[in-house]
Amino acid sequence: MVQLKVTFLGTSSSVPTRKRGLTSIAVMRGAELILFDAGECVQRAMMHAGLGLNRPMKIFITHLHGDHCVGLLGLLQSMSMMQRDKPLSIYGPKGIVSFVKSNIKALAFDLSFDLEIKTVKEGLVVEESEYTIYACRAAHSRLTYAYLLEEKPRPGVFYPEAARSLGIPEGRLWSILQRGEEITYQDRLIKPDQVTGPKRRGRKIGYSGDTRPSSRLIEFFKGCDLLIFDSTYADRHADKAEENLHSTAREAASIAKEAGVKTLVLTHFSARYDDSSELVEEASEVHSNTIAAEDFMEIEVRYPE
Repeated sequence: MVQLKVTFLGTSSSVPTRKRGLTSIAVMRGAELILFDAGECVQRAMMHAGLGLNRPMKIFITHLHGDHCVGLLGLLQSMSMMQRDKPLSIYGPKGIVSFVKSNIKALAFDLSFDLEIKTVKEGLVVEESEYTIYACRAAHSRLTYAYLLEEKPRPGVFYPEAARSLGIPEGRLWSILQRGEEITYQDRLIKPDQVTGPKRRGRKIGYSGDTRPSSRLIEFFKGCDLLIFDSTYADRHADKAEENLHSTAREAASIAKEAGVKTLVLTHFSARYDDSSELVEEASEVHSNTIAAEDFMEIEVRYPE
C-alpha cells in the first residue's frame, strides 16, 4: 500500500493574495514528490509544508505563464544552495528547455545535481513501474498541457488458502506471488492468478492547468479519483473566463460530472474573490462532491476499494 497525498502549495491565479500563493501542487507518492507547476516562492511553500528539497522528484509545468513557472528558478537555486545531490527531471511545453537553461545562465548559479529537461507532447510522458503520467492539450492562450497521473493495476487480493492448497510454504514465496510475480516451486510454475483475485485498479489524479472546458478534457479525465481544475471565476464573471481562456467553477463541475470524477477540487482563484464559498456553491449545484483548495490543504487519495 503506497500513500498518495496531495498538498496545495499555492491556489491563487496570476496575482498572489495575503491568503494564497501562486499555483503549485505537490503529490507525494510514497517517498517520491511529483510537483505540478511552480509559482513564485514555491521552495518556501515546500519547506513550510515539510516536503524537503532533496528527495526523488519530478516537476511538470503546464505552460509558460509566470504564475506557473517562474518559481522554478528560485527552487533550483535553493536546491543547489542546500546541496541537493539527487537528479531532477523537469517536463514542460515547447520552450521549457530554453527558459530554464537561459535563466540559469543569466543568474549565474551552478547546480549541485544532474538536471534533465524534457519537452512534453500529447500522450504518454512518463512511465514508471507503478504509474504513468500522460499529457493532453488544454485550451489556453499559450501552449498548455493538462496532466494525468494514473497508477497501474495492483495485484488482486491474496488468498492464503489457495496457496496452502498448492503446498506453497508461507514466507518469501507468498510475498512474491502477492506482488503479482510468478514463482517456480517443486518444478511447478505457479502464476499469481492461481492464488489471487482479479487485479485491482490504481488511483487517478488529474490536473487541468489553465484552460477553457473542452470535450477532450472530459475524455482525458474519465474516472479520476481526484480532479484539480481551473476555477478562476464565478458565474458573474463568466465573460472574463471566456475572454481570458479560463474556466468558471460551474464549468469545472460540468467537466467533473461528465467525466465521472469522484472528487473535484477547485483552484487557481482570481484575487477578486476573498471567499471561495460562492464558487463552491455554484460548482456543487452540478457536482456535489466539490471542495475549494486552500494553501497547505492536504488530501489523501485512497485506493478505490
